[in-house]
Amino acid sequence: MRRNGNWSGLLVGLLILTSCVVASPPSRLAQYVEPAVPGEVVTEKLPASRPLHAALVVVADTSAPDSAPVLPDEALARVGELLSAEINRGYPVAIERVVKLDGVPSGGAAPGWSGIARQQGVDYLLVTVLSSTEQEYPVSLFLGWTTHQQPGFRRDNWSLAEAALIDGSTGRTLLQAEGRSMATLDRPTAPGISQWYPVIYLRPQDPERRIWPPSYEGAPLTLRVVAMQQAAKRLAGNLQRAWVAQRDLESASSPRS
Repeated sequence: MRRNGNWSGLLVGLLILTSCVVASPPSRLAQYVEPAVPGEVVTEKLPASRPLHAALVVVADTSAPDSAPVLPDEALARVGELLSAEINRGYPVAIERVVKLDGVPSGGAAPGWSGIARQQGVDYLLVTVLSSTEQEYPVSLFLGWTTHQQPGFRRDNWSLAEAALIDGSTGRTLLQAEGRSMATLDRPTAPGISQWYPVIYLRPQDPERRIWPPSYEGAPLTLRVVAMQQAAKRLAGNLQRAWVAQRDLESASSPRS
């Protein structure tokens, strides 16, 4: 009996892990930015002067399978402001303004980024693509995390924030980075248990932290905002690491005197 229980637990764990892999958002950056040409990563050197003054362009993508609804304009603006603040905390790129582009087709020709840079009066653009996927399934929720059960649902959100640093004079991509995050929302079948639910968890990175949405109806939106903000924070840190790695690559490829 114990062996059967162990196998059942293992099977459940494998199913959860598989669902996470399947639902993880696929990269959407190549739909909007010309990919770097193989063999030109080193020759396309990063500028020597710092910081690079750039405009942060935010693009919301909902073209992936199982894509979550796009964030409202106000929520997108909050994510852009958060990302701008995180990047400006001593990173090589200084964000001067946040720009949201509307009507950018996914899967079509990449926008004319050089023209957009001229319109914004900047030498560089940090094009950031935000996307997320969701799935919801029934679970048993526990009142006060004890033995009292309540039927409900769990919604998993996987958010992805990708960015490409583009030279406005050439339209070429100088640097790329991404940040991923997951958060879950537990909510009962019927509202009214506000002492415990609905509640958002930052799984798996911070499973003990609980975030209570302001309302039952707005809980899914709060979930998407929380997950995307975490992805944006990770993108900011990964952008700095990508810069350092690119610098190291350039130094290693430079001819020695």
